[in-house]
Amino acid sequence: MNPEMFREYDIRGIAGKDMTEDDVVLIGKGVGSFLRENGCSKLTVGRDCRLTSDLYSEKVIEGLMSTGCDVVDIGICPTPVFYFSIQHLDAEGGVMVTASHNPKEYNGFKLCIGLDSIHGEDIQKILGIINEKSFAVGKGSRSTADAVTPYREFVENNITLAGPIKVGVDAGNGTAGVVAVPILKRLGCEVHDIYCDMDGTFPNHEADPTVEKNMQDLIAMVKKKKLDVGIGYDGDGDRIGVVDEKGNLVFGDRLMIIFSREILSRKPGATFISEVKCSKTMYDDIEKHGGRAIMWRTGHSLIKKKMKEEKAELAGEMSGHMFFADRYFGYDDATYAGCRLLEILTKTQKKISDLLSDVPKTYSTPEIRVECPDDKKFNVVAKVTEYFREKYDIIDIDGVRVLFEDGWGLVRASNTQPALVLRFEALSEARLSEIRNLVESALDDIRKIKK
Repeated sequence: MNPEMFREYDIRGIAGKDMTEDDVVLIGKGVGSFLRENGCSKLTVGRDCRLTSDLYSEKVIEGLMSTGCDVVDIGICPTPVFYFSIQHLDAEGGVMVTASHNPKEYNGFKLCIGLDSIHGEDIQKILGIINEKSFAVGKGSRSTADAVTPYREFVENNITLAGPIKVGVDAGNGTAGVVAVPILKRLGCEVHDIYCDMDGTFPNHEADPTVEKNMQDLIAMVKKKKLDVGIGYDGDGDRIGVVDEKGNLVFGDRLMIIFSREILSRKPGATFISEVKCSKTMYDDIEKHGGRAIMWRTGHSLIKKKMKEEKAELAGEMSGHMFFADRYFGYDDATYAGCRLLEILTKTQKKISDLLSDVPKTYSTPEIRVECPDDKKFNVVAKVTEYFREKYDIIDIDGVRVLFEDGWGLVRASNTQPALVLRFEALSEARLSEIRNLVESALDDIRKIKK
């Protein structure tokens, strides 16, 4: 199997190319052996609706059981329901078969020890176990359980809407719609849903709500039906995309402003974690409202670990991962995040644009992805970092964020795709263009040298 599938915070690759059925059994054996070494043997296994997920779920369970792990199969569900199942069923960890927002040909595995995501060196340890074939041996059991029903009940009991609200939902034919839509209806929302049936071919658009073209049908519906808000989910339901009442996309850093203000009204001085792609206005706003804002590395595993260390109430990423420890369990859950947004909208009786009207105006790009092979991307970023360190103030906790008096530019390596991720922000459109040209020109020069 392709060792490059073993990434910073999950295992992910092209099904049938990077990993065969036999490879998936070996991954199950490797994960099971690692978990047994760490005293964990009662696991839950969930899966998304990709065409290979049923088969890969069977194969990974086969591998896990062969190491002596007892597996509770919770079936098709969003990743947050898988996380919920670990605590609800008193499990000690588990495996979610999913490639999240990646295109349909991909599949992969998100791994947990307890509620903590396995990441970094530990994922490399699992690869080492597989390469050495140093597997634990045992005879595990298999059972099934419904995790969706208790999850729905928990969310419905946790959320209180202060009045009616009209909500558009686009689940991108992933797993979130069939869980989220009934919850929203039971909470009293008027729900208008599209692409909420599960289809692993993702026939309407890729299940990534941070890409503007994927949100066009939801934007059109919000405008046409005069809805209060539109909510998009990614393929496995852990990332949220939001459309305001005017049809504008609201990225994760602006959602963080809305959520952090509400939390700080109840918990003065609370700590919040976000990542290197987020707007300076978000960090400034949290501090202005009496909170503590920490910039950290991108990635759900890394963010969750940092949240625990800092006892943060909330963390969030540009990409729509929202991690609520306030009133929740500290993992990323798009359905729950959407419900918390609806709570704020109904209680304040304000629109999203009203809630954000006092945030200083800046000009920014969305995430820009530039193709770069997995075996070269980190080296390219290291060279870019060296280049800018000599001339500018930088933040280098994750790639390089180049700081200017009136803006910033970012270059980092994607942990999920063979790509570099760029983003830019400035106080004027002209300056945004200048900063972008400066950073992209340096990147182009370095990539030419590397070639």
